[in-house]
Amino acid sequence: MLMIDWRDAIFYLFTTAALIQLFYYGWFFSRLAFYRKKEKVSQRQHPVSVVICARDEDENLARNLPGVLVQQYPSSKEVIVVNDNSVDDSKFILQELKRTFKNLHIVELTQEAKLISGKKYPLSIGIREANYEILLLTDADCVPSSEHWLEKMQDAYTEETEIVLGYGGYHRRKGLLNKLIRFETFHTALQYLSYALAGIPYMGVGRNLSYRKDLFLRNKGFSSINHIPSGDDDLFINKLANSRNTAVVIEPEAITRSIPKTTWGSWLRQKSRHYTTAKYYKPLHKFLLGLYFISQFLFYPLLGVSLFFCNWQWVTVVAAIKLIPQAVILYKSMAKLDEKDLWPWFIFLDMWMFFYYLIFFPALWRRPAKSWS
Repeated sequence: MLMIDWRDAIFYLFTTAALIQLFYYGWFFSRLAFYRKKEKVSQRQHPVSVVICARDEDENLARNLPGVLVQQYPSSKEVIVVNDNSVDDSKFILQELKRTFKNLHIVELTQEAKLISGKKYPLSIGIREANYEILLLTDADCVPSSEHWLEKMQDAYTEETEIVLGYGGYHRRKGLLNKLIRFETFHTALQYLSYALAGIPYMGVGRNLSYRKDLFLRNKGFSSINHIPSGDDDLFINKLANSRNTAVVIEPEAITRSIPKTTWGSWLRQKSRHYTTAKYYKPLHKFLLGLYFISQFLFYPLLGVSLFFCNWQWVTVVAAIKLIPQAVILYKSMAKLDEKDLWPWFIFLDMWMFFYYLIFFPALWRRPAKSWS
């Protein structure tokens, strides 16, 4: 029986991980990097209902809501804010804004929904209150990057389009934690936007997401996932998105920005809560995401071991075959999403993902928290 030397086995494993990563960057992520918006023969401006849910968000509402209310849009628009059992000054801030902005519609919730934890109940109420077919969702802690966010997001709709995915990033701040948060957010968007462009949409983020009210009502809202605290964005999209009904908007003017967490503990809690929904994704999505995760997780440890025990020249060649296209695709993708300042750090940030996966992998089996805030 032929026996493979253990050094050769390590090199083959390393090469396999590198080639899998190269496949994802070449087949999927290059679609975002080299994306070009198709020119429309005719432009149509749809009436739009912006829906925002808030609980004890008085400071965020005062800071960010005016950026939504002053959107430059000639067609009909309304902004619905569902004030979900807030005990701070949210009610008074909203009433004050209502005096200036007549298109602001306030929905006050004073009772908790039984057996429906998380954000789904207030969001459902806001959607049912909407007067228009096109819904544009964001959060109270988000602000559009321009006055043309609403216009850019609705412009992606065609007769077939029912879902539009946008990018929700974070503000730039000093410090290592800010770079890690923003890279992880970019990395997630790199995946879900690229998969959608490849005809395999699997999620969206509630910070910048649009879909038709009819799609929501036709599928009985969140009824199939009401038992799961999270998932009002990613699980809802995972269930209903397909290659025909989903579009993406990749423009700097259509980005929303949030203030990132400033402590490691608060960020860890936030991300752990988000990952509890991944186990409910469709099998194909779990396979594609899992294979990518495994190859990315193994690449740098196998690179280090291979450099030490194997022919370093061949190892360097394999690493270069993976890293050079990755560098190009990341640069172009970061430029598309206005995150180009992260690119000089991409090797370090890519290596950091090994430790990121170690930290958050257990969250895939953790019971979801009931809080949505």
